[in-house]
Amino acid sequence: MTGTTRAALAAALLLALPATALAHVTLETKQAPSGSYYKAVARVGHGCDGSPTTTIRIRVPDGVVAVKPMPKPGWTLTTVEGTYATPYESHGKTITKGVTEVVWSGGSLSDAWYDEFILQAKLPEKPAGTVLPFPIVQECEKGVHRWIEIPEPGKSANDLKEPAPSVTLTAKP
Repeated sequence: MTGTTRAALAAALLLALPATALAHVTLETKQAPSGSYYKAVARVGHGCDGSPTTTIRIRVPDGVVAVKPMPKPGWTLTTVEGTYATPYESHGKTITKGVTEVVWSGGSLSDAWYDEFILQAKLPEKPAGTVLPFPIVQECEKGVHRWIEIPEPGKSANDLKEPAPSVTLTAKP
């Protein structure tokens, strides 16, 4: 294989990758059944203009409950609790408050590296097609990315500079 052929093949492979995998913080699984348990894997592919990521904050969408984040070695894990907009039933009890934000801080993810930040939660029982944005703030040694923009009706996340990752609910199996 010639050098030109290798370069053309590499360029073709790079173009085949989804743009969001190279440019934004994204969720690995973009669809899940209504009312199901969901493993939200936030993928961080870069820092802030070359600066390492030091904190990831994920705001939990309304209706998403029973949140359990996964600890990461080298990072401090904290949660913020609040009152749910809509209480839910679990094991015969009415649950009115729980985790509304998950924060991993104190680590250092080089701009040249990739990592994932994970939480498990129960999704709300809403109609198929309901989109649940998971706004994420990525703080770096120098700078910040606020992946919090939500598209207006008729627009898509591709129209935004820093779109919030989201999961779309599907019908129950």
